[in-house]
Amino acid sequence: MKNLSSIQIIMWAFLFVIIFGSLLLSLPISSATGKSVSYVDALFTATTATCVTGLVTLPTVSTWSVFGQVVILLLIQIGGLGVITVIAGFVTIFQNKIDINDKIIISDSFNLNSLGGIVKFVKKVILLTFIIELAGALLYMTVFVPEFGIKGIWVSIFTSVSAFCNAGIDIISENSLYEYVLDPVVNITTIMLIISGGIGFVVVFDLIRLAGNKKRRGLKFLSLHSKIALSVTGFLILFGTVLIFVFEYNNPDTIGGYTFIEKIMVSLFQSVTLRTAGFASIAQECITDASAFISMLLMFIGGSPGGTAGGIKTVTFFVLIASTASVIKNKRTVDVFNRRIPTEILKRSVAVFIVSLLTVLGATILLIVFNGGEFLDILYETVSATATVGLSRNFTSTLNTMGKIIITLTMYLGRVGPISLAFAFSVNKGKENLIENPVEEISVG
Repeated sequence: MKNLSSIQIIMWAFLFVIIFGSLLLSLPISSATGKSVSYVDALFTATTATCVTGLVTLPTVSTWSVFGQVVILLLIQIGGLGVITVIAGFVTIFQNKIDINDKIIISDSFNLNSLGGIVKFVKKVILLTFIIELAGALLYMTVFVPEFGIKGIWVSIFTSVSAFCNAGIDIISENSLYEYVLDPVVNITTIMLIISGGIGFVVVFDLIRLAGNKKRRGLKFLSLHSKIALSVTGFLILFGTVLIFVFEYNNPDTIGGYTFIEKIMVSLFQSVTLRTAGFASIAQECITDASAFISMLLMFIGGSPGGTAGGIKTVTFFVLIASTASVIKNKRTVDVFNRRIPTEILKRSVAVFIVSLLTVLGATILLIVFNGGEFLDILYETVSATATVGLSRNFTSTLNTMGKIIITLTMYLGRVGPISLAFAFSVNKGKENLIENPVEEISVG
C-alpha cells in the first residue's frame, strides 16, 4: 500500500467495493425469487450502484430482496461519498485524527488545495450528508407513506440517498419516476437533492460560511471555484430547461399534452436530472433527436468537482470555454472573476475533456461491434455511462453479455476518472524533465 499513489488507492478501493458488492448480490438471499441472478448482472448492478450511475439491466424494485436493496443502498452511499471518506468518517468517530496518507487521498478525492482541517472537513461532509438525506426522506414520506404504507419509509430513505448521491436508482417502480411526473413534492425534493449532491461539498460549505458571516455576505466573497461552479450550474440548468421545453413543446410522447406550467416543470426536471442523476420522469427514447443531443451534451459536462456527480465537471467546461475565449481575444493568459487560471489547470482540463471523449468514442465503437443497435441509442448509453448519469433510451435491458461488460467498464472508468486512471498507470508520473527541448512553431487550426 505504501508504494501506491493516492489515485491508485482510490481506484483499487472502488474496485474492491464493487467486487465485494457483486459477490453479495450474487447470493440467493439478495434475489427476490430466492434464486441467484447471473454474476454478470450482479457485477453490473454493483458497479452502477458504487459508481452512482443508475443504468440497470434488471429492474431494482422486482429483482432484489430487501437484503439486496440494502446492499445496493450501501454501495450507493459509499460510492457517492467515496470509499476512503466513509472509512475516515468511521475512524474520526473513535479518534480525532486521520493518517497522513488518508488525508492526501481525501484531499485528492474532493480536489482540496491543502491538507489542513481534513478531519473537520470529513466530519462536516458526513454530517451534512446525513442531514440532507434525512430531510429528503422526510419530504418523500409525505408522498410515499400514504401510497405504500410502512414500506413508504424504506422507499423514501432509498430514494433520498440515491438522489443526493446522484445515483438515479429507485425501488418505486420499473419506470423510474414516470408516475410522479407532475407531483410537485417528488419533483422539487428530487431536484434539490440532485443539486445539493452535484454542486460539490466545497461549494456548499463555502455558501454556509458566507451565510454565517454578516460582514462578508455576497457572491463576491465566494472562492473562485464556487463562483464558477454556481454560475455554470445555474446557466446549464436554465439552458437545458429552455431548450428541452422548446424541442419537446409539441411532442405528444413527452410534454405535448401538459399545461404551460407543467411543461416547464417537466423540462426543468429533465435538465436537472441530466446533471448525472439518472432519474427519469419522461421516457428518454421518446424525446426528439434535438433534445437527445442537448441531453448528451449536458450529461457529458455533468456536475461540479468534489461532489457526488460525474461528467467532465462544470469547472472543467468553464475553463475550456474561458481558454478558447482568451485565444480568440488574443490574450496570453486566462483571467476570470479578476483571477488568473494556472497553466496546469488549463492542461488538465484539456486532458480530462480529450480522455473522456475518447472513452465515449471507444465504448460506442465497441458496443456497435459486439452488441449492435440504433446509433443514437448506443451513443446516449455510452455518454450516460461515462458521465455516470444513468439515463437510457430503453437500451440497457437489451445489452448482451459483452455489452454489459463494456458498459460496466465504462461506468467504472467514468467514476474513477479516465485521466486519473491514465495517470495511475503512467510510467513517468511525478517526474520532472530537467532537460528542456528547443521551441519550434507548428501550424494548428
